[in-house]
Amino acid sequence: MSTVRNIVLVHGGFVDGSGWQPVHRLLTRDGFNVSIVQNPTLSLQDDVTVTHRVLDAQDGPAVLVGHSYGGAVITEAGGHDKVAALVYVAAFAPDKDESVATLIADPVPGAPVPPILPPQDGFLLLDREKFAASFAGDLPAEDAQFMADSQVPWGVDALGGTVTEAAWRAKPSWYLVATDDRMIPPPAQRAMAERAGATVSESAGSHAFYVSRPEAVAELIKQAAAHQA
Repeated sequence: MSTVRNIVLVHGGFVDGSGWQPVHRLLTRDGFNVSIVQNPTLSLQDDVTVTHRVLDAQDGPAVLVGHSYGGAVITEAGGHDKVAALVYVAAFAPDKDESVATLIADPVPGAPVPPILPPQDGFLLLDREKFAASFAGDLPAEDAQFMADSQVPWGVDALGGTVTEAAWRAKPSWYLVATDDRMIPPPAQRAMAERAGATVSESAGSHAFYVSRPEAVAELIKQAAAHQA
């Protein structure tokens, strides 16, 4: 049997799918069919619906990949019958009845606190002046500033959306830990990965290492795709 050829990439909060371009470039060069989900991050259920729409369009089994909040999306959406495997990239991996809000409610002692501003009209943003250090510390300053200036407001309903069934309980999963992450503490990433029974890889990089270290991300995705053969 051949490697799964379809890859579906799901972005997290505060950003859009364009951040996946470096990973997309590497995977398509290797012959994969790559789809980018542009989830609006208004609510978890809405983002799951958008992700299912992309999965419905696949011509066969797919590896479903999520970064950050996108991990919550793929955890809920991953029960789709075309999903062969899940890949978490510095991502939340909630269990049934959990949300991103519950997972961050009790932070690891001494862990950096993401500079999330108070909600405005039901949406969250990161402090632009602190964005680079927290989210994109290993990107060129100009790139980090662009990400800060082009933030997508993250809906509090997405943050608080609870998972009804955790796909990682039924599907094989992989997890890439960003060891320099200042948004989701690495110990929290490792704990979620262990709970999910994921195959774990670690790489030095910021929360944005799907942009700064696309080779490491693409490599783990390819491992997951090959494992399904």
